[in-house]
Amino acid sequence: MAIPGNFLSPTTESVDPNISGWAAKLNATLAKGTGGRNGDGCLVVKSVAAGEMQARTVSSYPITPGTVYYAFADAAGVSTERIGIRWLSATGTEVAVSWSLTTLTSSANWHRVSLAAVAPAGATQAQVLLSSTETGATVNHYWENVYLGLPIRTTGNLLPFNTESSELDASGWTTVVNATISRQVPVINWAVTNYVAGGHTLAMTAVAAGNASILAVDRPTVTPGLEYLAYAYLQPPVVTAQAWIELRFYDSVGNQIQATRSTLAPPTPATGMYRQRVSAKAPANAATCSVAAGLDGASAGQVLRLETIVITAAPELQAGTVLPYADGSFEQGVAGWTVASGVAAIARSSPWGDAAIDGSYSMRVSSSTATTSVLRSARAPVTGGVNWRAQIHAGADVLTWTSITVRVRWYDAANVDLGASTGTSYALPTTSWYGLASDAVAPAGATQAAVEVVVVASAPASELFIDKVALWEVLPLTDVTADSGGGYATLTLRELPVDGEVTVYRVAQDGTRTLVRGTGGLIDRQLLTSDLLVVEDHEAPMGVPVYYWIEVYDVGGSRSTRSSSTITLTLDVNEAWLKDPGNPQRNLRVLVQTAPDWQRPIEQSAHVVRGRRNKVVLSGRRQGLEGELAVWTRSDDERRALHQLLDSGSTLLWQAMPGMGVTDMYVSVGQISETRVSRLAQEVWRAWSLPMTEQDMPVTVGVSGAAGRTWQDVLVEFATWNDLMDVYATWEDVFLDRRG
Repeated sequence: MAIPGNFLSPTTESVDPNISGWAAKLNATLAKGTGGRNGDGCLVVKSVAAGEMQARTVSSYPITPGTVYYAFADAAGVSTERIGIRWLSATGTEVAVSWSLTTLTSSANWHRVSLAAVAPAGATQAQVLLSSTETGATVNHYWENVYLGLPIRTTGNLLPFNTESSELDASGWTTVVNATISRQVPVINWAVTNYVAGGHTLAMTAVAAGNASILAVDRPTVTPGLEYLAYAYLQPPVVTAQAWIELRFYDSVGNQIQATRSTLAPPTPATGMYRQRVSAKAPANAATCSVAAGLDGASAGQVLRLETIVITAAPELQAGTVLPYADGSFEQGVAGWTVASGVAAIARSSPWGDAAIDGSYSMRVSSSTATTSVLRSARAPVTGGVNWRAQIHAGADVLTWTSITVRVRWYDAANVDLGASTGTSYALPTTSWYGLASDAVAPAGATQAAVEVVVVASAPASELFIDKVALWEVLPLTDVTADSGGGYATLTLRELPVDGEVTVYRVAQDGTRTLVRGTGGLIDRQLLTSDLLVVEDHEAPMGVPVYYWIEVYDVGGSRSTRSSSTITLTLDVNEAWLKDPGNPQRNLRVLVQTAPDWQRPIEQSAHVVRGRRNKVVLSGRRQGLEGELAVWTRSDDERRALHQLLDSGSTLLWQAMPGMGVTDMYVSVGQISETRVSRLAQEVWRAWSLPMTEQDMPVTVGVSGAAGRTWQDVLVEFATWNDLMDVYATWEDVFLDRRG
């Protein structure tokens, strides 16, 4: 799969099917190798003699001076390496070269090298350089998965790119106590599609024995009462020292008012990168936040490395859950969980990655005797009189458990205990993880609730893991609404299997099924990354009842089906919709002046045969409809919107109410004409002639969207409105992150 936003061609990026995108620059010959990760191919750079050798991209890519660009590649070899960006003038003359730091060690396994750099004045083009220094002739170095483009950052991160990645420098960080800050490039084998992970890591070195810590300089704004999640990949020193990250909140004058810490429990020996998370709600007087990291009990010279450092809104473990992330995922401890009765002991699992469904930890429950214990979460706000569902994921570790009961305990506004629901009991086998759920209607006066888990140990020294706990109001699994004003239907699918697949059909009255369009094209066995899927169907017909048929496939491939209720979109009989299937934000409702008179051309050739009365006519297949739609726009805004809709030349969807003699039609619009309806200069109405040729439904076009970006991402990346205007031509470009 091509790296999103890559200036390089797929062939240059993946070195498949050939090495045509690459040229030797210094002391090297090139060949195509095998065993790559982004496709099988890789670039083999072979030294001609001992010393540095370099390869470069054949093409040069247009850039803008003063803009930050990012390059990375995966490499393997017997020597250390670095990656560079070569800046060229309009005439192809080298202006400068920006280099990454050299890797600390060499490795024959794939590992990441990268850098970010500001394009210098006078540069208009750039090339990627790959460099390694070999000890002799005919030594191979391997490269692939190469990227050049704008910085790739974690969507939703409140921290800027350089604080997240340290690819430019270490200026996003400051020392707090007993530490120095630098950058290093250790050998790290990131997943091939982990594009936010680079080669440079932030390195904190303890100056002397004792505690050491550093702090991000940035202070992104927060909303009091909202829950935030911070995380970073940590690489602790091999010698024992406790590594941690901390989410800090500050008031409007910069005073720290809250700090929540999460410590890493690394495996032994700790040689890799481990993602550690911490979450907390912003207190009532919070204005900004930041993230800190450090080592407790460090020895002089010990190093803590950090990569992919993020502060973001805390995710929902289940759509609609009211439990805080800390109480559901146990990444920093057991949070608000307590043992309400019994001998059970609870603690966060250890080490990192030992047992988890979400994140890297779970809650370990230990019972010293074969008795019953009741575990209870922190309280969360609920609404009385409606159905709620509590769910845990559990797995037995040592011996079996007689039963596990999941239930909900209710409280009113005065914290009076209203009792617990009946709950649902389960017998848990000794292997794997299982999702255990229980439904209950909240009493009329309930305003708070806690999840309770009643565990009955079958023998002394029994252990159990619990993770990914959620409590949410039970809403319809499938819901559909019609928005006739916007010309679309909204389909909401809940409680889907994450990592499963889904197919969505629109079903007409005659039973005809049509696949519905999503961000990746038609939704046909689309991978599910969330338990909630919301689809806006902008191609639903007007004035015709339709419903939706959904096929859901779990991770094992088992299939289940759902169907929605029937909806009907309405439209004034004198109007029509012109829609861009890939860009529904451009859709426009226009007033129809004259419906088309249709023609259906055919390719024919007529031959006169001597002695025959009738010609011999050879025909191709009769083609689709062609005609001219005449419409009016009634304001300057409509006129501009129609121009924007037509500018791309994409296949459009024409929709009208039944009764015009034609069903919905995908069309290509030819040369248009726009005329005034009167001689009055101030007249805003325009008459348009739109020559249309019938087209097939586009099947690979996906619905464009913000892909999770919010205004916060824009604020993080751009300091002023002028900076924004220098990069984006239109507001639609801002929405789609389509940079000029």
